[in-house]
Amino acid sequence: MTDEPTHGVGPWQGELPHGDHFDPELLASGDTRNVVDEYRYWTMEAIVADLDSRRHAFHVAIENWQHDMNIGSIVRSANAFLANTVHIVGRRRWNRRGAMVTDRYQRVIHHPDVDTFRAWMDERGIPIIAVDNVGDAVPVDKADLPETCAFLFGQEGPGLTEEALAAASSQIEITQTASTRSMTASAAGAVLMTDGCRRWACPGGATIRGPATASRRGTSRRPSS
Repeated sequence: MTDEPTHGVGPWQGELPHGDHFDPELLASGDTRNVVDEYRYWTMEAIVADLDSRRHAFHVAIENWQHDMNIGSIVRSANAFLANTVHIVGRRRWNRRGAMVTDRYQRVIHHPDVDTFRAWMDERGIPIIAVDNVGDAVPVDKADLPETCAFLFGQEGPGLTEEALAAASSQIEITQTASTRSMTASAAGAVLMTDGCRRWACPGGATIRGPATASRRGTSRRPSS
């Protein structure tokens, strides 16, 4: 048995790199965080700053009246798809387990109610797009979505409240072809963020400005949280 890490990378091998974005402690002891290779050994602050310089224009919002388990997963997906900001409307407390610590790298803003959320968006000229398969919702593949918008999701089960639907400038739904009428809010969020990236992300766009190649970093292993 050894005490070597089973994931991530070990201590930096060879001459230490230079740059304020490097974390001396991680260089010395290894980096077992769940980050892409280009961010290995970076400080958390440097990673966030780099992400902030490249975020997409779409926002993601979810109502939080029942302490929904989906919120953490939505935050994790928002980090994966480089969403601008996640907005939590309602209760301030939310279950972070599903986020798998990605909330450290993702902008997350709390709004106590729908009116406050709507005012924040109106002040910045950002349209709210309700995502719910009720009423006159337009299938997302047929909708003319703006590059800058906020996808608003409801709670698991009841969906969006009447106040949330009234705050939206339009409503869309995800076309489903099997027996289940709906999907989880976290799954719907991932679908909409994928669509936003497909429509608006520049092919071969901005890349991470990372340090040296992985060949000098120690042994690369399966990442963990």
